[in-house]
Amino acid sequence: MILPEIKHISETVELHVFDLVELTPEIVKQIDQNLVQICEGDSESPLQLVKSNFLRFLESKDYRTRMGAVAEFFVHLYLRQTNLKQEFLFFNLEEGSIKKGFDGFFSNGTEEYLVESKSGLDSTTGISHRNKLKEAFDDISSVIAGDSRKSKNNPWKNAYNHASHIDVGASRSIRKKIKELSNLFDNNQFKSASEFNIIPCSSIFITDEWNPDISSAILRAEERFFTGLKAKSLKAICLTKASYDSFLNYLGDEL
Repeated sequence: MILPEIKHISETVELHVFDLVELTPEIVKQIDQNLVQICEGDSESPLQLVKSNFLRFLESKDYRTRMGAVAEFFVHLYLRQTNLKQEFLFFNLEEGSIKKGFDGFFSNGTEEYLVESKSGLDSTTGISHRNKLKEAFDDISSVIAGDSRKSKNNPWKNAYNHASHIDVGASRSIRKKIKELSNLFDNNQFKSASEFNIIPCSSIFITDEWNPDISSAILRAEERFFTGLKAKSLKAICLTKASYDSFLNYLGDEL
């Protein structure tokens, strides 16, 4: 089990910070138990096949895309641990492509949670969990508001297509709610992040010696930084990881 340090900023804002120095046997077991469900839903595909497909996907992408995909996977692994229900497939419906819109759509009862993940290397000038969280929040806010610079596509339509996939097992009420949001978006009736439960995520990969200051810095961040990210509720996730190579080794059974 991934054990984070959780800081309650306010009644509606939480900060979850964890370091992943290595893939322990316990975490490998957790990955084994969740990888097929994360990637393909209730497909009942063999674990080894899904690992091979994942590795093949990563090997076909550039370094930045590979790093982002691995970071995003661990975010989903952790969120499933917190009893949030995944309402999408990590593997996109279009083979070999990247999901459009949100990085993740989770639910818990009647509440929905929108996830956006950003990652980078500790060697990047000025990188910090704080900056990556802000980047993730701003990105998802612009997508919801219909003014994203990256894409004008309807993000809810992609979320609806994923939720409608039989192996995802989304409830009728979830699908109906997403469809209503999709229709509003198509009619230029946009929403704001303040109406949703937002999960901005930051992952920083260590390229050399372990640096504990990366995690401690975000834990020291002022409360006003988090409360300035206006959302119905905010769950900020920060992961500091030794490297993404260990996960590639796991996929290739080289641990």
